[in-house]
Amino acid sequence: MISITDYLVLGAILFCISVAGIFLNRKNVIILLMSIEVMLLAVNMNFVAFSHYLGDISGQVFVFFILTVAAAESAIGLAILVVLFRNRRTINVEELDTLKG
Repeated sequence: MISITDYLVLGAILFCISVAGIFLNRKNVIILLMSIEVMLLAVNMNFVAFSHYLGDISGQVFVFFILTVAAAESAIGLAILVVLFRNRRTINVEELDTLKG
């Protein structure tokens, strides 16, 4: 039987990996977006673990709404990336510091 501690440790490991991905790689926007998504998935796993442990379905419903918002965030982020690459020919964060209208 897998205990709640195992789920929480795995969620903490995923969260730490995503934070390390954000701090170690500040150049590529795609990796930054993937790190944010892994962070959201780690939090969602904790919600599901607590929901199962407490016998309440509200945590799982909350995860459903978070995943919906995360999917919309990913679609908007990728659309912005495509537009930036078409205009600037790069997705390097350091070269995108002059974003003026």
